[in-house]
Amino acid sequence: MVTLDSVRAVHLTVTEESTAVTHPFLDLAPLSAGRFAAIEDRVARLLGTRQDVVIMQGEALLPLEGAIRAAAGPGTVALNVITGPYGQTFGNWLRDCGATVHDLAVPFHTAVTAEQIRGALAEHPEIDFVSLVHAEAATGNTNPVAEIGEVVRAHGALFYLDAVASVGAEPVLPDAWGVDLCVIGAQKAMGGPAGVSAVSVSERAWARMAANPNAPRRSYLSLLDWKERWIDGGRTALLHAPAQLEMLALEACVERIEAEGLQTVMARHASAAAATRAGVLALGGLEPYVDEAKDAAPVATTLRTPPDVDASALVARALEPDPALPLAAGGGALAGEMIRVNHYGPDATPGAVQGSLAALGAALAEKGLKVDLEAARRAAEEAWDRPTGPGLSPTDTGA
Repeated sequence: MVTLDSVRAVHLTVTEESTAVTHPFLDLAPLSAGRFAAIEDRVARLLGTRQDVVIMQGEALLPLEGAIRAAAGPGTVALNVITGPYGQTFGNWLRDCGATVHDLAVPFHTAVTAEQIRGALAEHPEIDFVSLVHAEAATGNTNPVAEIGEVVRAHGALFYLDAVASVGAEPVLPDAWGVDLCVIGAQKAMGGPAGVSAVSVSERAWARMAANPNAPRRSYLSLLDWKERWIDGGRTALLHAPAQLEMLALEACVERIEAEGLQTVMARHASAAAATRAGVLALGGLEPYVDEAKDAAPVATTLRTPPDVDASALVARALEPDPALPLAAGGGALAGEMIRVNHYGPDATPGAVQGSLAALGAALAEKGLKVDLEAARRAAEEAWDRPTGPGLSPTDTGA
């Protein structure tokens, strides 16, 4: 006869026999809907938003594409701002949705201005959708979203923002800036994995999606599925099995930021950018790719190599003594001329900056270029200790 006691005894026996092969990454307790919702709430607090926040079970390209396909269609007239490769991608998606797209492209070593946005909207008053990347880690620039948001809000267009690289490195405030669709990811300044992302959605963005007959439904891309089956249902039943490891990692990222204090985390990134830029200018042989310091992203600093120095080869040589340094060559057509110092997340530290400068300096010296390693070290050290932005310094604390 099978009893509850006999079932319990069998379970205990199996558990005891399997303890030798348990693994912290594999033997995870189920992630409940309540825990999932609590993580969403913490992300909302990080963004200072009262909008709905949906955590998507994939890298940030998932909500970036999903949000465009949900909100744009044949009747959409979009202003697509291009300050790097992701802006180009967004334009392609918008056109694929049937939208009429007006591209506003600026040189990748600069940032777009609110006046340029205002001019484009005045030239095409029918525009009802604006897409923008906050910080382009690939090119090292950042755009003045607060000012741009005022212009877009006054025009009445829906505002879509890629804040994947900027969140944690500089302020990201969807409500204050009038951002209707704000996408973030954990893999840059938040210091987490690339397999989980989130999007905050305004009420008017939800309304735009609901009115769009081409918005994805019953699809992994669908935001409306999350709205109707998760949010409207009181967040009690998940759409599918959650990506447990990534969700727990996202939760850990937010916990770490909360413990350090968001202002401190942002100040650390700003200091890393200022120190890298100052160190490079003192080093010689390289120059900042982004012309003006005010346009340079705190998440990563991009550098231009001399015409006769291949950036990919230089980075490969610089990484030989320490492959863990946050150095990379530029992508695509920029691979031969651009170097990225990815001082984000755990690499937004004086040690990572100084190590990167020393490695690049040594690689340049091997090629016969004149460099001053000691001047670079001093300049970076002094820049780190200076205030790094409005209300931010390396000693700031608080969430």
